[in-house]
Amino acid sequence: MTRYRIEHVTTYEYDADVTGSFGQFHLTPRDLPWQTVLEHRVGVEPGPATLLSHTDLYGNTKSSFHVTDPHTRLVVRAVTQLDVVPPVLPPEALAVAWEDARPAVRTEEPDAWEAADFTFASPYVDVPAAVEAYARESFTPRRALGEAATELMHRVHDDFTYKPRSTIIGEKVVDLLVKRHGVCQDFSHVMVAGLRSLGLAGRYVSGYLATRPPPGRPRLVGADASHAWVGVWVPGAGWLHLDPTNDRLTDASHATVAWGRDYGDVPPVRGVIFTEAKHSSMKVSVDMAPAA
Repeated sequence: MTRYRIEHVTTYEYDADVTGSFGQFHLTPRDLPWQTVLEHRVGVEPGPATLLSHTDLYGNTKSSFHVTDPHTRLVVRAVTQLDVVPPVLPPEALAVAWEDARPAVRTEEPDAWEAADFTFASPYVDVPAAVEAYARESFTPRRALGEAATELMHRVHDDFTYKPRSTIIGEKVVDLLVKRHGVCQDFSHVMVAGLRSLGLAGRYVSGYLATRPPPGRPRLVGADASHAWVGVWVPGAGWLHLDPTNDRLTDASHATVAWGRDYGDVPPVRGVIFTEAKHSSMKVSVDMAPAA
């Protein structure tokens, strides 16, 4: 078990007063069999007139706020302390043939109806014919689900180049297959699309990844970032989570915040403002470190 303290700070600055700011955020990590939230708090500056939270369709904590005081700077700060252990699934569950792991043919499973929602195209994950052809190279007939999904993860990692600021939010999968570069959300969208093209349930997971400095180098506070990875439904056992950006199964260094069909369901922070400002900037700082 590893205990972490996570601080996620989003700062917006404007060149004129903002007279009203409406925001939503997914910044509250989930309590899970492999993750226990010990402490969590979120603050908004200036203080909001309202700050509300509810549980969304997928069991995530979704919060919203409304700031009415005029301001040129808005800060959303979330601080969490949690324990994480590596998630483990039974080998026999991962050995099922992938064709038998599709929610449409496993309707006897109690959670099949929930998994089925993750088999369809969604606003940010189109499912073009090209992605099915790409996925089928790993999902050969009667291959074990865990083995095939892991190979697909390896291939996405090897075939795509991590390139910050090279894509836009909501970049189409059909275009990503041509460009072959992007960031963690793009890697995850491509892999999720590949799973769904075969009738498997693939979900998009948002969270944090603890990074370690090179040997002999100091750890840089705030150098971590929000991260994204992929879950594939394993009948009778839950979900196998894979990180195609880093080419590895998730482990005790991954902290889960929320999951949904794609990035659009679980953005860390987004909103609408009322202002005559012409210019604005946003800065995000994430620090995920072992708790003392």
